[in-house]
Amino acid sequence: MSSTTSLRTSGRRQFLRQLGRGAALAGLMAGTGRLMAAQPQPQPPQPPPSPASDGPLKITNVRAILTAPQGIRLCVVKVETSEPGLYGLGCATFTQRIRLVAAAVDQYLAPFLRGKDPDNIEDLWQAMFQSSYWRNGPVLMNALSGVDMALWDIKGKRANMPLYQLLGGRCRVGVPLYTHVSGSSNEQVEERARAAMEQGFRYIRVQVGTPGNATYGASGGRGAALPGRELLQGHFEGNLFDPVLYRNSVPRLFAHLRSALGADIELLHDVHERLAPIDAIGLCKELEQYRLFFLEDPFAPEDVGFFRLLRQQCATPIAMGELFNNPNEWVELVSGRLIDFIRCHISQIGGISMARKIAAHCGFYGVRTAWHGPGDTSPVGHAAHIHLGLSTWNFGVQEFAPINDAGREVFPGAPQVQRGMLFASDRPGLGVDINETLAARYPIRDDPPFDLGWGRLRGRDGTIMRP
Repeated sequence: MSSTTSLRTSGRRQFLRQLGRGAALAGLMAGTGRLMAAQPQPQPPQPPPSPASDGPLKITNVRAILTAPQGIRLCVVKVETSEPGLYGLGCATFTQRIRLVAAAVDQYLAPFLRGKDPDNIEDLWQAMFQSSYWRNGPVLMNALSGVDMALWDIKGKRANMPLYQLLGGRCRVGVPLYTHVSGSSNEQVEERARAAMEQGFRYIRVQVGTPGNATYGASGGRGAALPGRELLQGHFEGNLFDPVLYRNSVPRLFAHLRSALGADIELLHDVHERLAPIDAIGLCKELEQYRLFFLEDPFAPEDVGFFRLLRQQCATPIAMGELFNNPNEWVELVSGRLIDFIRCHISQIGGISMARKIAAHCGFYGVRTAWHGPGDTSPVGHAAHIHLGLSTWNFGVQEFAPINDAGREVFPGAPQVQRGMLFASDRPGLGVDINETLAARYPIRDDPPFDLGWGRLRGRDGTIMRP
C-alpha cells in the first residue's frame, strides 16, 4: 500500500469515528429534548380574565347627562362599556349652547363609537375629530372632549390608579388655585380680597365695577340701559359698556390694592377682550408697575397679531386662550414666546388628550398652564384640572369656582378646596362619580336672557361690543 493510500485510509477511519461520536451526541440531545418536552414548563404570568366580560372590552353606549345643581347648566358625558359597572365620565359643558352639545353626543358620537375599543384613546380622538368632516367649533369640540375625558377615566379605573399617575405622576403636592373677587368700589374689592387671603388663597383675580357700566366680572349687574334711548328706540337694545370708564378704573384699582395689601399677594385681572387693541396695550403698560401675576385676554382671538407689538412694549405677564378651538390659534403665540400662560377651556380644545399636547408644547417655550375653570365647568371637569395640574411640570395656576352642597351630592368625590389648593384623591380614574337620580332632580332650564345676553353689550352710540 502506498503512503498516499495509507493516509487516505487513516483519514477515512478518523472521519467515521467522529461521525459516530456526532451521531451518539445527536441522539443524546434528542433524548434530552424528549425528556424536556415531557416536563411541564413554567409559563409567564397572565393577567386575570375579566370576570364580567365575555370578550374584548367594547363601548356599548355614550350619552349626555344634563343637570344644574348649582343653577348653572352642565353637560356630563357618560361612556359605558361591555364590562358591567365600568364607565367613564367627562365634562362637555358649553352652557350657552348646551342642547346642541347633547345632540352631538347622543345622535352622532354615540352610534359612531358603539362597538369600539375604549383603550385606543388617541385613535378614537382622531376618528371623532374627522367624523363630521367640518372640524372644530365649540359644539363639536365639547362633545369630543367629554368623550375623551371619559375614556381617560375608564383607563384609570382599568389600571386601578388615579389618573395623574398614568399621566406621569406628581410634579407637586397639590394644585394652587386662584379665586374671584369683585366689588362696586376699590374698598369693597380690598375687603373681599382680605377675606380670600384669610382662607389661604395666594392668587386672587380682582375686578371692579363702575356705576352704570356693565364691567365684566364685577358687581353691579348688567349695566345701565343705553343712553339716548329716544334716539336708539326701535333700533337697538342692550346694556352699556363704556371702555373709557373701564380703562381708567383698572389702574386706580391696582394702585389701591398694592398700597393696601402689599406686594406679596398675587393679583390677576381679566380684560375679557373688551378694549380696542391699542387701548389694551396702553392698559398693559400702565399696569406693569403693579406686578400682576397675569393679565387675561387683553385681545380677542381675532386680534392675536397685536401680541408681538405688546411684547415689545412691556413685561406685564399675559394669559390667553379661553376662546381657542383650533391649535392654529395658539401654536405661534407659544412658539413666539408672546404669551406667558395658556388659558384654554379643556372641554373646548379636545379634552385631556389635547391639553397634554398643549402643555408639552408650552413647556419648551417657558409658557405655563392656567386652564379655564369657571362656574360652568362641572366637578368632573375640575377633577380633570387636578390631574393635569399635578402631572404637568410647567403648571402655573388653576381657576376654580366653588361647588355647593347640591353639586357635591350630585357629584360624589367632587374636589375639595383646602387653604387655596386642590388635592387629588387616590380613587381610580378622575375620582368623581355622578348620582343620576339626584342629577335628574336639577333639570336644566332654557335661559334666553343668558343665552342671548352675550350679544347685547353696546357702546354709547349702540355699537355692539365684544363680550
